[in-house]
Amino acid sequence: METKKPTNIDEYIGTFPNDVQEILEKVRMTIQKAAPDAKEKISYSMPAFEQNGIVVYFAAFKNHIGLYALPSGHEAFSAELSKYKSGKGSVQFPLNQPMPFDLITKIVKFRVKENLDKVKKK
Repeated sequence: METKKPTNIDEYIGTFPNDVQEILEKVRMTIQKAAPDAKEKISYSMPAFEQNGIVVYFAAFKNHIGLYALPSGHEAFSAELSKYKSGKGSVQFPLNQPMPFDLITKIVKFRVKENLDKVKKK
């Protein structure tokens, strides 16, 4: 049986257990507040926010929430992100620890400004 891919963030969040849904909604609201002009979409089967290009993606997994702020967003906050498992453009926030909403806000604001600066240079 083929699982239906979500077409919007509400559908995506609705596929998870209630406790994870709560965290995903808070991550979503944090991103919306930090990037109020960004548009929501599903890209690569993950929730994404777009404003002059992708700002961030996020996704839920069994034990963590992944945040994907592309390499630049992670490089700029490498010291604060160092306590989390991460890759070149991803970071894993464990579900059994408090979500760093203030850090997510800073990363999102950085990415919005970075995308805007790219547009201004063109």
